[in-house]
Amino acid sequence: MWCVLQNNDAMAKTIDVSQVGAAQMAAYFPQLQGKKIGVVVNQTSTVDKVHLVDFLRKHHFNVTAIFAPEHGFRGNHGAGEIVKSSIDPVTGIKIISIYGKDKKPADEIMSQLDVIIFDIQDVGLRFYTYISSMHYMMQAAAENNLEFLVLDRPNPNMAYVDGPILEAPFRSFVGMHPIPISHGMTVGELAQMILGEGWLSIESKRPEFEYSLKLTVVPVKDYQRQDEYILPIAPSPNLPNAQAIALYASLCLFEATPVSIGRGTEFPFQVVGHDKVSIGQFQFTPVPIRGVTSHPKLQDIQATGQDLRNASIHGFDLHVFYQWFQAFQQQGSTFFERAAFMDKLSGTDKLRKAMLAGESLESIESSWQADLVAFKEQRKPYLLYN
Repeated sequence: MWCVLQNNDAMAKTIDVSQVGAAQMAAYFPQLQGKKIGVVVNQTSTVDKVHLVDFLRKHHFNVTAIFAPEHGFRGNHGAGEIVKSSIDPVTGIKIISIYGKDKKPADEIMSQLDVIIFDIQDVGLRFYTYISSMHYMMQAAAENNLEFLVLDRPNPNMAYVDGPILEAPFRSFVGMHPIPISHGMTVGELAQMILGEGWLSIESKRPEFEYSLKLTVVPVKDYQRQDEYILPIAPSPNLPNAQAIALYASLCLFEATPVSIGRGTEFPFQVVGHDKVSIGQFQFTPVPIRGVTSHPKLQDIQATGQDLRNASIHGFDLHVFYQWFQAFQQQGSTFFERAAFMDKLSGTDKLRKAMLAGESLESIESSWQADLVAFKEQRKPYLLYN
């Protein structure tokens, strides 16, 4: 079951940080009174520039555990870098890693809590792993009879629903749910869909006991789907600005190829280049950057390609990816260097196989349109915003 604590309609506008779920104290403070609280947070989890952990402690709430997702509690770990459990030097609270070997906390940890708060800025894309961490935390909360509270935040890619729907054989940490690459939902809406559609794989420890999850979502105040939101804090080290966030959906598939998308530069996810196959004349040389990327693709090698820092590309747009695929084909070079990872990111092997079969871009994009129509209908009961 779930409940929504507040939701107001308003004219389309630019959303500011005072409207995020975490800032609606009257909507969730009563639920926290006298409870032992675990929080799933990172550097984006702020209320009026104060971290949620410090904010809750200031109001005398008992925060006893911090769960750190990919990139860490402070957001200073690079992509894929293992996050280790530790003690927060500021508060003395134990930080428990949920990125690495143990993506779901042990029962002995969860049994010491009453409620889990999830408050992390997402960017609305299936392969962005914060929603996978949310899934595992919801599962752990259900198995230990804890309440689960989502403090919602706007989705900067809210307007776009596109890409293939994930198929079960390609389920992984970079894609756990049968949703499109760009799903156009907030984490609060998605949490309701995960629960409502029965996507949680709850491990029954007592067969006679029927497990359920008490889910509460605190929506963004006066938010509509067309409203604009400029993120005040970078959601992860390689998405430093609004342009990178807008291009992420279209460029992430390059991670499965030899082509660099600018990791190890000052403009990750805003450029595309290679040292042997090139489209365009822009040149850049990836290098390690502490806390951002340790071993970037094409490290210390000059790449030539495209500068997309001022490009108007939004949603899941395959044009750039398809163009580079054709350039590699013309030179007889392998483009899908990591085919299995490509299929995980895509959520299907149909996209890769269609490209290799020489299908047109228009044919490929049309292949998932009927599934998108069905998905939009399926998600309707879970939407919180007009």
